Amino acid sequence: MLLAVLIANSEGNILVERFNGVPAEERLHWRSFLVKLGAENLKGVKNEELLVACHKSVYIVYTVLGDVSVYVVGKDEYDELALAEAIFVITSAVKDVCGKPPTERLFLDKYGKICLCLDEIVWKGLLENTDRDRIKRLVRLKPPTEF
Repeated sequence: MLLAVLIANSEGNILVERFNGVPAEERLHWRSFLVKLGAENLKGVKNEELLVACHKSVYIVYTVLGDVSVYVVGKDEYDELALAEAIFVITSAVKDVCGKPPTERLFLDKYGKICLCLDEIVWKGLLENTDRDRIKRLVRLKPPTEF
C-alpha cells in the first residue's frame, strides 16, 4: 500500500499531502520525520535523483523537483522499486502541469491541477494510473473519448 505522498517546499513546509491507511495520530510523526529526512539528505541533490530510506518496516523514496521535495512512503508490495515508479509518474505529472521543474510559486499557482493529477495517480493507497497521456486526459475533466 502507498501510505503517503507528500510534497514540501525547500523550508520544509508541506504543500500537499495524501495519507492512506495512516491513523491521524501518526500523521504528525510522518510529516516531521520526512521533512527532517529531506533536510538532512536533499542538500546538493540533482533534480529527480532518487534517494531511498527504510523506517519502521516501510520504504521511503524521495527526491527534489525544482524548489519542491517529493516523498513517497509504501509498505508490503510497494517496495523501493515500485515507489521509484510511483515517484517518477508523480514528478512527470507535476512537470507536465507546470511546464518545467516548478518553483514554489509556480507549484502553488498550479495547485488544483496538481491535486487532480495526484488523485488520478494514487487511489486509496494503490498506484492507479501511470500513463502520462491518460492522466492528462483525466484531469481535463471531460469524459474520456476512448478506452
